[in-house]
Amino acid sequence: MKASILRCLGALAIIMVSSPRSVDAAAPAGHYVVTVGSGAGNGTVYDTKSKLTWQQTASSTTYTWAEAKTYCAGVGASLGGTGWRVPTIKELLSIVDFSQTGAPMIDPNAFPSTPSELFWSSSPLAGSSSSAWYVDFNDGSSSAYDDVTDAYNVRCVR
Repeated sequence: MKASILRCLGALAIIMVSSPRSVDAAAPAGHYVVTVGSGAGNGTVYDTKSKLTWQQTASSTTYTWAEAKTYCAGVGASLGGTGWRVPTIKELLSIVDFSQTGAPMIDPNAFPSTPSELFWSSSPLAGSSSSAWYVDFNDGSSSAYDDVTDAYNVRCVR
């Protein structure tokens, strides 16, 4: 029994390694619905899978963790609506696109001009008041080893 399971896993690994990867790595049609705003960077992206609405263009300014929360709470004036906030680590990881062939690791059609840099999540490191989780869109990794007083990018969600 164990030998047959190992053979199946080996065959699956060979299939995964030899499968061709798409050069055009945009999300499947209909995954994101982009709404163009009334000014530069004022659009939103609706994720039909998670049902979240994202700020299309991340701010060009970096923020501490507390500043990022304040910034997102106030973007309703330019993006419309209420309830804008810093995404949780799980939500932020949901827009990482590992099918990209290079940085940034995000759908370039839905989220153009995303820097290949660190983005804050609202998720604190468990048991710590000085560290929070972030996602690095350079490689799609996440970590929580940085101090909340460091300045990173933010992409708001509601």
